[in-house]
Amino acid sequence: MGHGGGGVMSAELVDHVFAPAFGGPLLAGLGDSAVLELGGARLAFSTDSFVVRPLFFPGGSIADLAVNGTVNDLAMSGARAAYLSCGFILEEGLELSVLGRLAEALGAAARAAGVEVATGDTKVVEAGHGDGLYINTAGIGLLPPGVDLRPQRVVPGDVVIVSGAIGLHGVAIMSVREGLEFGACVESDCAPLGGLVEAMLAVTTDLHVLRDPTRGGLAAALNEIAGAAGVGVVVQERRVPVPAPVAGACAMLGLDPFYVANEGKLVAFVPREHAEAVLAAMRAHPLGAEAAVIGEAVEAHPGMVVARTGLGGTRVVDLPLGEQLPRIC
Repeated sequence: MGHGGGGVMSAELVDHVFAPAFGGPLLAGLGDSAVLELGGARLAFSTDSFVVRPLFFPGGSIADLAVNGTVNDLAMSGARAAYLSCGFILEEGLELSVLGRLAEALGAAARAAGVEVATGDTKVVEAGHGDGLYINTAGIGLLPPGVDLRPQRVVPGDVVIVSGAIGLHGVAIMSVREGLEFGACVESDCAPLGGLVEAMLAVTTDLHVLRDPTRGGLAAALNEIAGAAGVGVVVQERRVPVPAPVAGACAMLGLDPFYVANEGKLVAFVPREHAEAVLAAMRAHPLGAEAAVIGEAVEAHPGMVVARTGLGGTRVVDLPLGEQLPRIC
């Protein structure tokens, strides 16, 4: 299960099994989506599989995740998703009424994201082999001219911005899966980020990198960027927006909000001269109203993420080994 958590074990699986077997310069980038040229057009292409348990949770469902997760992977390359494929793997015994609800939810999520489901597939497996339902989606979208988002463009001095409160999705899943109550209803932040990214790019196409901190949370996203860029990252812990119910749940269970999954947030590394304008554009968008500057890229400790605590100390924010809560997407 640790190999599916988006941390060190996931990276080892990719580095030692998949990358050597597949090879190729496009795969070597290991981004949220691949950027490629076809027929004179620059495209972003991504695929993702969704195995979340339970199928429905506060704020969404596996169907919403299937659409928004793939749309967001494309958005992190600067592309606006245009078309999706959708594969359903159904377990024998799944109620048709449940399947119908999920199909309706997936269609509604696609319309809300401005993307069309253009092709798909269905498979059925024997009872006891499918956990109800799994979904695979792939997406494709066009990149605007001049957009080049990748961690290798990050330089010391870049400002780190997060689009809003972290940890909501993971805690929402935990609350319904484990039957826990945290004093307030916590809903997943599952949402399509294409519109928010467009608002940011309207300010400047010179954004350096975007990443949606899903599995492994904010910590994994920052470590992946720091490692690929060869820079250090310093985060001001108090500036990171953590909702009170998330903080309370994490304190109760001994978890770190930095490692809890999100499904409707992004982290951006922005040149300092554009940071104020980009932040203002994000805050003017409904999905970026709580955007905050949380840190910067630095020359010191390349490849390492450090958080400065409210007490004036520092702590290293490592890449997680596995996943604090498996099966969250």
